[in-house]
Amino acid sequence: MAEILGVGVASLDIVNAVDAYPAEDSKVRAEDQIVCRGGNTANTLAVLAQFGHRCAWAGVWVDEPDGRRIVADLEARGVRTETASRWATGKSPTSYITLSRQTGSRTIVHYRDLPELAYDAFAALDLTPYHWVHFEGRPNTTDVRRMIQQVRAHNPHAGISLEVEKARPGLAHLLHDPDLVVFSGDYARSQGHADPEAFLRDLDPAAVPGLKVCTWGSAGAAALDNAGRLHRVPAHPPAAVVDTLGAGDTFNAGLIHGLAQGHAVPALLTEAARLAGAKCGQVGLDGLGP
Repeated sequence: MAEILGVGVASLDIVNAVDAYPAEDSKVRAEDQIVCRGGNTANTLAVLAQFGHRCAWAGVWVDEPDGRRIVADLEARGVRTETASRWATGKSPTSYITLSRQTGSRTIVHYRDLPELAYDAFAALDLTPYHWVHFEGRPNTTDVRRMIQQVRAHNPHAGISLEVEKARPGLAHLLHDPDLVVFSGDYARSQGHADPEAFLRDLDPAAVPGLKVCTWGSAGAAALDNAGRLHRVPAHPPAAVVDTLGAGDTFNAGLIHGLAQGHAVPALLTEAARLAGAKCGQVGLDGLGP
């Protein structure tokens, strides 16, 4: 199995399950509430650890009750946190999530009073043990670009992946070096595209030379490989959609696992879609591994 470093956010999620999403300026009763650890990269690492990969998280956490809860959860799931940057002041990133039982969809309001991981903190890490390094396209795009270049300089054999969830200034400068870039459907639509294949075909291969994947929710996902071949897979919906929270993070874990195992693009794309579908059929991320 692979040594994998994930660079991004770990948060506290407060999930309120409601029968149906409320109308504006209305009041509804939550049928259930779950308080748990969340965050895109943290979720991806938690799934990868279930497949036996040795995972570590590089991010920022605050030494206060919520922050300690986040770190304890990651450690309990086999994700090491000594690579993270600890702050004495601030507030742990918190996501307030409304989960509709009617559709399984989730709406997220995220609050953050904490700086992003700084390049200097990342540069102090020993990168040589890692076979794969996964990044979120966070707002500090200049630092993220330098981090990606740091991996290339100090561990040129490591694979690099980048998640692009939303449009941000400077994001285009991050796309050249990763071996895998995963674009969300929301990002593709923000660029004026109505389907993933057209979006991927429109990307400049000189600017984004690695494997390019675009997720499209219930319509599956598409990939454009390094040889210019287009691949498309359908979604693998469960018998009943229970909870879509973390489905994209789970899909990313499936891709990274497949690449770490040397699987061909069609196979790893299908496996990632199957894994994300399994996640949508259950609450939480436990039990997704083999």
